[in-house]
Amino acid sequence: MNLLLGTTNPGKLREILSILGDIPGIRWLTPAEVPVPDVPETGRTFLENALLKARTVAAATGHATLAEDSGLEVDALGGAPGVQSARYAGDPPDYAANNAQLLATLAGVTDRRARFRTVAALALPDGRVWTTEGVLEGRIADAPRGPGGFGYDPLFIPAGETRTLAELSPEEKNALSHRRRALEGLRPVLIQLAAESPGSDLCF
Repeated sequence: MNLLLGTTNPGKLREILSILGDIPGIRWLTPAEVPVPDVPETGRTFLENALLKARTVAAATGHATLAEDSGLEVDALGGAPGVQSARYAGDPPDYAANNAQLLATLAGVTDRRARFRTVAALALPDGRVWTTEGVLEGRIADAPRGPGGFGYDPLFIPAGETRTLAELSPEEKNALSHRRRALEGLRPVLIQLAAESPGSDLCF
């Protein structure tokens, strides 16, 4: 069974494949092989954006589609940057600029509590939809640390850790990440679909 990943973000592609790539009977495809339409993220929540992307790509391609929307919520900022996480410092998205903007906004703030949130949505052309959510609690560091990860990983220290996500190995990060927690919720669905559709061209 062929499955198409509905994201062009290379960091997300790597993490999704490392988390779900062991499901038997699935051949993973990426947008480099099966182009997907660009879907503006106009939703007000992660759930709205994930559903918008999944349903739009499913309708445009005729393939089942998995999409996800993720972001950082900082308590002292009322949940910002939230759905604007990727473009917090403006458009086009720039990881370093976003991190610098966040640190500048939090200058002098002692409450550094924050969380990463991921909502994943699986939409089939026949209208069936599944959604799952994953949350990772933590806090914002005073300065970027670590060479790994992407996005806000150099600034985010998971609860119970002293290292940022960017200081963890990919295996350590994936073991506790918000993305893993959301995607693992879809594992039983994907296993069932793969078993029901051996050799088919079902994609997500």
